[in-house]
Formats: sequence, structure tokens, C-alpha cells
Amino acid sequence: MPHGVAYNHETVALDGETFDDCEFRDCRLTYAGGEAPTFNGCAFHGCDWRLDEAAGRTLAFLKRIWLAGDKPAVQAMIKGVTGAK
Repeated sequence: MPHGVAYNHETVALDGETFDDCEFRDCRLTYAGGEAPTFNGCAFHGCDWRLDEAAGRTLAFLKRIWLAGDKPAVQAMIKGVTGAK
């Protein structure tokens, strides 16, 4: 469990990790669809978020739903993620 680490210009694999009070600056942050990471008190500056493997396939699936014409379904999922009403 990284605590208080400053990541600079690095590729950081996120799956299953817990980050406490970490700073990510100009990093590539990759999530492959495993156990979701936890971020407590972290700061992000200019990072590139990447969804790989299963996570990337999920994103591609959502895009296909969107392009197939069921935009409201995808929008509803996004609202669920963001807590928007």
C-alpha cells in the first residue's frame, strides 16, 4: 500500500492497489479491470488514464451500445458513476 509517494513521469499499474496521500504528476495510470484501486487524499496533475484489457473491452462495449443507438442507457450508466441527477 503506497503511502505519501510522489510519482513523476511513470507508468503506474492501479489494479488492486490502495494509494494514500500520493501525488501523481504527468503519469500514465493503467487499470486493466481487476480489483478497483482505492485513492485516499491523492492528487493528480496532467495524468493519462488508460483502460487496458478487460477494462478497455468494457469501454469498447459501452461505445458499441452508444453507436447502436441506445445513448440513454450509456448516459444512465455515466450518471450512476458520477452521481449526477
